[in-house]
Amino acid sequence: MGCSVPPVASARVSGRGLFPFLGAGRRPGGRTRQQREGAAINEPRINERIRVPEVRLVGPKGEQVGIVRIEDALRLAQDAELDLVEVAPNSRPPVVKLMDYGKFKYEAAVKAREARRNQANTEIKEMRFRLKIDEHDYETKKGHVVRFLKGGDKVKVTIMFRGREQSRPEMGRRLLMKLAEELQEYGVVENAPSHEGRNMSLVLGPLKKKAEAKEEQRKVREERKAAEQAARDEKDRKAPKGAEVADEAPEVTDEVAEAVEESAAE
Repeated sequence: MGCSVPPVASARVSGRGLFPFLGAGRRPGGRTRQQREGAAINEPRINERIRVPEVRLVGPKGEQVGIVRIEDALRLAQDAELDLVEVAPNSRPPVVKLMDYGKFKYEAAVKAREARRNQANTEIKEMRFRLKIDEHDYETKKGHVVRFLKGGDKVKVTIMFRGREQSRPEMGRRLLMKLAEELQEYGVVENAPSHEGRNMSLVLGPLKKKAEAKEEQRKVREERKAAEQAARDEKDRKAPKGAEVADEAPEVTDEVAEAVEESAAE
């Protein structure tokens, strides 16, 4: 005689059945309800979504039309084949403008991309000098500093003191200020010389922004390539053509002529 097992109520195995708070407000693979609502809030109301009796209308070229009924504003937008876009919803009445909203969004996206591209991160390079650096090494290191500044980066110039040199900080300060004066056309002093343990340093900032410096370098490279291509074209133009060289008769020496005559006589 077998024993019977009482039935056990089956539990729901779905995520929302066991844990109702998981996944609430989220579509599969999508954004949360809060994100969707936030995106909707950031988008301005356009056309029939503007539900107010009156608006202050601005024309497509910025001209002030005045306060009109929403029906009249929508009709003007339809006649001009433009959109009615709410640009100042908190005004009383709200301010709306006639514009091509699709074109407006595209231009705004282009400007945003351009702004992000221009926000190139400025790096801080470092160049170290000895207090008793010789003239050749000084010029070499100064050339590196110039290259960094022309590239739109800041440069931290550090003087390293050794032994008794630490008792002569004014010499390091004079060397730093000499370098700063020689590089006035490339950068400015952002932080004055400061003593840090056995080192003394100052920071030079570029005169041009990182994006401007990169654009200028790109133009220089393009000009250099164009000049090199023009030089090659000029060289090819002045060089003799292969056909003309091939048409020239080879020079016949006396030995060759005698050999031909002997062969003919035989």
